[in-house]
Amino acid sequence: MSEPDAHLLIVDDDERIRGLLQKFLIRNGFLVSAARDAAHARRILAGLDFDMIVLDVMMPGEDGVSLTRAIRDTSQTPILLLTAKSETEDRIAGLEAGADDYLAKPFEPKELLLRINAILRRMPDTHAEETAPKLLTLGPIRYDIERGEMWRGEDLVRLTATESQLMRIFSASPGEAISRAQLVEELGRDRGQSQERAVDVQITRLRRKLEADPKQPRYLQTVRGAGYMLAPD
Repeated sequence: MSEPDAHLLIVDDDERIRGLLQKFLIRNGFLVSAARDAAHARRILAGLDFDMIVLDVMMPGEDGVSLTRAIRDTSQTPILLLTAKSETEDRIAGLEAGADDYLAKPFEPKELLLRINAILRRMPDTHAEETAPKLLTLGPIRYDIERGEMWRGEDLVRLTATESQLMRIFSASPGEAISRAQLVEELGRDRGQSQERAVDVQITRLRRKLEADPKQPRYLQTVRGAGYMLAPD
């Protein structure tokens, strides 16, 4: 069952695939718009906000990785990339550009539905009831555990859906190492080395928002042989 009334944007140059995905997702309770290429998607995004973008990597003209990078300059809307099964580098490049997850073609529509719902569930609930904040301090960064919000001074630090989920996982066990395999499981991903590598990429991105020097992390530390650990002040 989909998140209620979530509005998705499908971007794929293959008209047949685009139409099939649009019909399938509408049947499963989503509002769905579609774009035939990156330029078309840019025009749609200039006038509409979406809950999630499903984006093909290999398109004529501007590719999906480049579009992902451009979207991330102004928006944290979740992005799921559709990649060719053999193109591992495309997947890593997409994650580094800011994508939340990827799905290799060919895929079962049901798997796409599961991935979409998993990513949407990871988004912070902006309508949660007001509660007394529980804060973690990480140098100039404050992380509100209840609201899933990160602040630098008076500025809200924008987190992607996956970054938000990682912060929730780490903040539940500050000072404790969490293995890559456990992070993969808690993120709802399939087990395997490729997903653990994907987690490493997400950690690198999160460190850029947390650390003064991401290459020598103070707060999101690597624990040799054990995984990663959040070490607040």
